[in-house]
Amino acid sequence: MKRIIQDLNYNQIEELVLSLGEKRFRAKQLYNGIMQGKNISQISDISKAFKEKLLEQFEDSAIEIEQTFLSSDGTEKYLFRLADGNLIEGVLMRYKYGNTQCISTQVGCRMGCKFCASTLGGLIRNLTSGEILSQILKVNALQGGTVQKRQVTNLVLMGSGEPFDNYNEVITFLKNVSAEGGINISPRNISLSTCGLVDKINDFINEDIPLNLTISLHNTTDEERRRTMPIANKWSIAQILQACENYFKKTGRRYIFEYSLIHGENADKKHANELIALLKGKPCHVNLIRLNEVKERSLAAADEKSAQAFLATLQKGGISATLRRQIGSDIGGACGQLRAGYLNSKKTEE
Repeated sequence: MKRIIQDLNYNQIEELVLSLGEKRFRAKQLYNGIMQGKNISQISDISKAFKEKLLEQFEDSAIEIEQTFLSSDGTEKYLFRLADGNLIEGVLMRYKYGNTQCISTQVGCRMGCKFCASTLGGLIRNLTSGEILSQILKVNALQGGTVQKRQVTNLVLMGSGEPFDNYNEVITFLKNVSAEGGINISPRNISLSTCGLVDKINDFINEDIPLNLTISLHNTTDEERRRTMPIANKWSIAQILQACENYFKKTGRRYIFEYSLIHGENADKKHANELIALLKGKPCHVNLIRLNEVKERSLAAADEKSAQAFLATLQKGGISATLRRQIGSDIGGACGQLRAGYLNSKKTEE
C-alpha cells in the first residue's frame, strides 16, 4: 500500500510540490482538490504529468464508499473500503442544527466492550490521520458540500475503534480537520468518545484542542462496569472522574458521560440514584442511550418506560441529562454492526 496524501497538512503538501519540481501555487490547487474529496486523478486543475508523479508515491484515493444505506428517519450509513481492502463504517445524522457525521478511528477495536459490534473481530489496525479525514471529505462531497459551505457541520469520533488507542494519528487528524483553509471544522463542533483511557485523557489535556470530551461510563460501580467493559480492570471510575476534573480545569468545558441503558444490568431506579450520587455537582452532562442491540451479544435494551423513568430520576436529582433520539436502528446504526454484517454475508457466500 502506498502513502495517503490526506495524511499531509498544507505545509507538508507545499514541501512535496516543490520537491517534485512544481511551482509553489500548485500546492494550493492540490490541497483544495483534496479538501473537496477528490481522488488525485480527479483534480482537474493540475497536469497529467504532475498527477503521474503523485501517483507513483500516493494512493489515488484513501477510501471509497462501498455501500450507502438510508434509514427511514433520514440517517445515512456508509461502508467505506480502504485502499488496502479493509472496511470501516460511518453514519451521517441529520439534526435541526446541522449534519453530524460519526467517524471511525480504527479497523475493529480491541477494547472488548460487551455491547459493541466493533470488537467482535478484534483490532485489525489503526487508521492513519488521512484515512480518518477522508471519511468526512467523501461524505461532505457526496452531500453536495464544499470547503466553503460544508454539509458536514459536526463530528463525533464514536464509530469503530477507541480514538485514544490510536492517539497520535487522532491528534494529527484533529489538527488537520480544524486547520484554516481546509475543511476547518471547529473543535467545539467535535466530540470524542473514549471508554476511559485515563492516561491518554490526561495527555490530551495538554494538546490544547478544546473539543467535547465524552466518556463511555455505562455503570455506576467498578465491579459492575467490569462485566461489560474490560477497560474497567485497568482504570477505575474514580480515576476517570479525576481526569475529567483535570480536563474541565484546563479547558473550562463540561464533559459528557454516555450511559447505555441495558435491561437487567444498569437501568433501574437504584442505578439512577447511584449515578446522581456519583455526579451531583460536577460540570457534566449525561447522555442516555437506548442500547442498539447486537445479535452476537446477549444484552437487551431497556424498554421505553424504563428509559423515561431513568431520565426523570436523574433530572429530578439535579443532573443535566437527555435521552438520545433513537436513529438509524433499521440500518444497523450501532458501531460495527454494518461492517460485521457485511463480512458475515461474504463468509456465507464463500
